[in-house]
Amino acid sequence: MDPRPEKASEGEILIHRATKDDLDHVADLDARITGKAKPEYWRDIYDRYGARRVEERFFLIANTCDDDADCPILGLIAGEVRGWEFGSEPCGWIFAVSVDPDSRERGIGELLFKAICDEFRGAGITKVRTMVQRQNPLHMSFFRSEGMMAGPYTQLELNLDDE
Repeated sequence: MDPRPEKASEGEILIHRATKDDLDHVADLDARITGKAKPEYWRDIYDRYGARRVEERFFLIANTCDDDADCPILGLIAGEVRGWEFGSEPCGWIFAVSVDPDSRERGIGELLFKAICDEFRGAGITKVRTMVQRQNPLHMSFFRSEGMMAGPYTQLELNLDDE
């Protein structure tokens, strides 16, 4: 997938790889959704997933602009090909997805999900995984609507402050 698409028709939602020029918009979208500004986090995500090993790491955004104009981001998705942790065959792993609350129900999340799945297929991957907080009905219903279901692994954790 090219960093920037060719030309968009008016209102068309474009999915493309994130560029450094997108990072302020990405951080702004995330801050509006989470209530926490994390620009350094997103710069690091770009450095790891947008600029290196791009054949197996994917940081995609959705917007309606096809140039470098000041264009807000409507959504983002990020993931990578991972494998062999605890015997897992290589699979696509989605670790971030966000859609601007004012742009939801326009199919942006679905377009992003399909785009990253296409990237995974292009890398020879046939299975996609993610992790969703049980108390997050938005993410849970989104991923289930895309056909995802419980997999063979169970997430375990330990609160180190309790020891």
